[in-house]
This record gives sequence, structure tokens and C-alpha cells, in this order.
Amino acid sequence: MTVKFSTGLRDILNGFEGVVKGAIVGATLDFVDNVGDPDSITDSNNAFITQGFAPGDVLHVQGATTAGNNTQITGERILTVAAGTITFATAKVANAEVMPAGGFVAVAKGGSLKDTMKDGKLMIFTGSVPSDPDAGQGTSTLLITITQSAGAWVAGAFGNGLEFENDPLAGIIEKMSTETWQGVAVASGVAGWFMFVANPTDALGSSTLLPRIVGSVGLSTADLVVPSTSIVSGRTYTVDEFTFTLPMYYGA
Repeated sequence: MTVKFSTGLRDILNGFEGVVKGAIVGATLDFVDNVGDPDSITDSNNAFITQGFAPGDVLHVQGATTAGNNTQITGERILTVAAGTITFATAKVANAEVMPAGGFVAVAKGGSLKDTMKDGKLMIFTGSVPSDPDAGQGTSTLLITITQSAGAWVAGAFGNGLEFENDPLAGIIEKMSTETWQGVAVASGVAGWFMFVANPTDALGSSTLLPRIVGSVGLSTADLVVPSTSIVSGRTYTVDEFTFTLPMYYGA
């Protein structure tokens, strides 16, 4: 693929080292061993969503009374998030207990491409691929917005956002295999290019700060290969594959 990264995305990948995105401290937290089902941590203050916890985030636990609750849960990815409960892999809670007042559960946002573009959306437009991703939509017409199972997408929230696989291999990044990337066309026209935007609000105007990926849409040799470029308003379209390889070297 010959996709293009915006200035904002390149700056993040070049300089961002990761920060704590959200944390909850203290005895409102409970470790729950759900036996054969995914284990969980509950929060009686119902603050997981407001603190920025999201599916796919990596957990860090410190200060639990049972050391195994720190070591076995740290590094696990969140499976589901509700206001008062997060779940992760089964058999990770070493002991069901209340978190001491000084303990905490946190998630961090890293500087990887996967983390940066997490819970974003994919949009398909008419026209040609912009020479500069920073230019935004320009005069192109939006044909389809692709989200998780064509669900409503809201900037700043993780519901229905798109994810990449957790473990890239050989420099290849691809759509999460368990997700259905789908959208309903809002206009008719010929698909020419796509823009993948991250979770922050992006009005699609000119910006050197917002992370974006753009590329061509076509039948065989395009960055995003589709069975037909003729899009009909009101029809549902599915993206089965979205894969690209980061370059082995720079300066090509």
C-alpha cells in the first residue's frame, strides 16, 4: 500500500512516548474472580468510562493486597467496559478482594499507530487521493462512513469505533478480525479514496495536528480494494480487509 500519514500522525509516532490515560485509586475497586468467565474489576463510583478506560486498553494494577492481582492483571487487555465494571481474561484474578486505599488501576495511551488510531472511523470519498493528508476532505463528496457494524460513531467515545489487531506481525497492521467494518452509503458516486481518522473530533478541514491515514480506493491495485467502486446511496457496504505494511526503511 502507498497510504499517506498526516503531519499530526507522523508527529505523534515520532515524539509521543505514552501517558496515563485514566486511573482509579482506592477502595471503591473490587477484584472479582468469575471462574470460567472473564474476570473483572468493579468500581462502586462507576468511573471507568469517565476516566477513559476502553476495550483493548492495557491494564496496570498496583497496590493490591494479593501480589498476584498486581502481576497477573498488569499487561492484560480490557475486553469490555461499563461504567462500573471492566472485564479481562479469565483466571487472572488471584484473589477476590477489595483494593486498599492506596492501590490503583490505570490504563495508558501509547505512541503506537494502533493506539493512536484506536476507535476511529473509515470514510470513503469521490475524487482522487489528496496530495497532502493535512488538506482534509476538500471538494470530495463523502459516500460512506465505515464503523463497527455500521453503528453510530461519536468522537471521544469508544462505541462502534474501529480497531486494529493487537499484535502486528512483520510490520503489517490490519483490521481487527473479530470486527465487522460496515457502513450505509449516504450518497451515490464513484469511490476514489479513503480517510481513516482517529477518535478525536475531526471536522475534515485543513489540519497539521489531527492524525489521519489516506489512500486510494479501487478494484485491484488500490490501497483499499473493493469489488465495485460504484456506490449507491442507501446500500450497506462491508470492508472485509484493511491491511498495510509499514516500510522497512525510510527515504524510498
